[in-house]
This record gives sequence, structure tokens and C-alpha cells, in this order.
Amino acid sequence: MNMPIYMDNHSTTKVDPGVIEEMLPYFTVHYGNAASRNHTFGWDADKAVEAARERVTKIIGADSREIIFTSGATESNNLALKGVVEMYVEKGNHIITQVTEHRSVLDTAKRLEKSGINVTFLPVDSNGLVDPDDVRKAITDRTVLISIMLVNNEIGVIQPIEEIGKIAKERGILFHCDATQGIGKVPVDVQTMGIDLLSYTAHKLYGPKGIGALYVRRKNPRVRLSPIIDGGGHERGMRSGTLNVPGIVGFGKACEIAMKVMKEESARLLSLRERLRKGITDSLEEVYLNGHPARRMPGNLNLSFAYVEGESLLMGLKEIALSSGSACTSATLEPSYVLQALGVSPELAHSSVRFGLGRFNTEEEVDYVINRVTETVNRLREMSPLYEMAKAGVDLKQVRWRK
Repeated sequence: MNMPIYMDNHSTTKVDPGVIEEMLPYFTVHYGNAASRNHTFGWDADKAVEAARERVTKIIGADSREIIFTSGATESNNLALKGVVEMYVEKGNHIITQVTEHRSVLDTAKRLEKSGINVTFLPVDSNGLVDPDDVRKAITDRTVLISIMLVNNEIGVIQPIEEIGKIAKERGILFHCDATQGIGKVPVDVQTMGIDLLSYTAHKLYGPKGIGALYVRRKNPRVRLSPIIDGGGHERGMRSGTLNVPGIVGFGKACEIAMKVMKEESARLLSLRERLRKGITDSLEEVYLNGHPARRMPGNLNLSFAYVEGESLLMGLKEIALSSGSACTSATLEPSYVLQALGVSPELAHSSVRFGLGRFNTEEEVDYVINRVTETVNRLREMSPLYEMAKAGVDLKQVRWRK
């Protein structure tokens, strides 16, 4: 077993060796610009891009002419929201999203609010799921876009995308889905799910960083976007800029591998996740699962450890790469906005840790993490006056703290 152990696969993933192998020639041999149409270097690059586009398309059940390459899912989300709002401004000025979206959707929506767009931020239930009926009720005659993520990046819950897609189709409203955390992990089909725009990126599915895509439906309905980057008219005018040929090639290969191994890999990750969950919860008391227990990505486990600061726990596990449920903003640690939306108390939100299992994790690593988490939580609780008071039967909610 190699150290350190990596269990932060929702943040990014190790590039698969097969992906690296396929990318290498496009740095040193086929290094042409795909927009250079008058020599063999450009032709080879363009051919590689189009072959990769087919692979990137196939994993979502679309047409290769519907894929726009971007620098990543953040840019794809920005292009989807801003591009639709500007293009359809005469039709309406209202969009619908939900409170646990990724920051690249929430912050884009808030930016649009400042320019006069009305945004409805739907709540989620205690499991982190949005109610399709809430989506239906939020629609007005000025709604131009609904944007709901497929899989949450913190708690791994899978939203009822197909139901929401049907609602959008019934009302003739465009439907965007940030599928970044789900592609390659759960089956996705833009046709059956009724998705008109879909964002995803390579580095979440064992491909390179710096390359993403936006699916833009061509018919039934044909979706039009105003570009947010102007230049040479690349990608059918929707996203100008020299194409990242090695990255695109790697993205394509990563999608091809994911399609081949998804079923088997998902079953293996689910088994590892349950081994991890059971091992921790059997060894420790007052550990709480965040998010729906079953309707979640196979490799995701988000736990709150009562009477333990998540950041302190991570500091005690320096040889294990994990993620805390708190976000560092300026000089203060704020509880996760996702967990707060579920109704998790600030104390428990501060104690949460995200375990992101991936392709290269093993049972041996899982067992090591179980033991290290258990001993570290026990050690931290031994130093906690609050834990001591709780064990003594004191109701901490009734305590009046002197200021």
C-alpha cells in the first residue's frame, strides 16, 4: 500500500494510464493546431479532435455536432446560463435553479440577478433532493431556463433529472444539467432525460484537467447561445479559442474507458463505500450520514462526526487526502452551504468529512482509513469538553453559555 492515500476523487482524479498513453503523441508528434486547414499537422489534429468528439458524445447519447469544447465545467456552466439568458432575452428573464448547486452555477445566477434577471433558488429536502413539483410551481410565463445538477459534489445525491426534464419539455423551457460529478459514474442519456444543455469535464473521470464540454441540443428544440468568449469563431462560433488538442484526445479516451468499465466499477465502488461506512459507524458512535442513503453516487460518503471539528480531523489524517465540509472564506470557516440547506446544524456541518472513492482505491486502503479515522476521532473526542459533558448526560442545547 502506497502512501499517502488519495480519497478526494470528487475534487479531481488521477489520470488513467491509458489516457496518458493516447495523449502523448499530440504533444510531440501530432502537435498541429486543429484550425490549421492547409497542412498535414493541422489535418491530423483536426481528425483527432473529431474522433474524440465522437467519444465524448457517445457517453451522453448525443450527436457529435452538439458538443462544444471548453476549458472545464465551470466555463460550460457559465456559457449555458449566460448564453441562454442573453440569447432569449426577448422571451423572458427568469431562470430556476436550486440551493445546493455548484458555485459555478450559483455565482453565475447571482451575477445574472445583478443584471436584472429573476432567479428562483429552490430548496432541497433533508436528503438533499429537489422536489420536481417545486420546479413545476416555480415556472412562470417568463421562465427561459431550468438548471439542476445531476450529482451533488459534496453529498453525492442523484437528483430526479428525468422527471424535471419532462416538466421542462411540457412547458417548452430549456433544461440545463451540470453533470460534472455523474458522467462516467452513473448512466446519462440526454434524450431520455430531456436535457437540452449539459456540462461535464475530463478531470472528474480520470482524464486531464483544463478540458471540458457543453452539450447543446441541435433539434427538438434547437438551442442557440450567445458566446461569452469572442475571437476566431471556433466551435461553431460558440466558444472561440485554439483547441486543446491533447486534452481533447485525453477527454475522449477517458470517456471511452468509463463506458467500458462503468457497470463493474460502480459495483466495486459501492462495495468499497459500504465497507468504509460500516467500518466507521460500527466503530464510532454519533456518526451521521449526510445525503440520501441510497440515491447517491457509488463512490461518495459524507459523514459528520459529532464533537469533532472536520478541519481538526483532517489535520490528524495528514497521510490521507480527504475533504472537509467547511469552506475557508477570508478569515473564517463557514459551514458547508450544502449541508446547511439540508437542515444540518452548524456544529455537525463543521464536523463533516467527504470521502471520495475512485478507480484506484483498494480494500486495503479502505481498512487503513477506517482504523485511522476511528483512532483520530476517539483522540479528538477525549480532548473535547463538549463530548465529556454530553457523555455525562448534559443536554448541550439547554446550556446557557456565558459570553
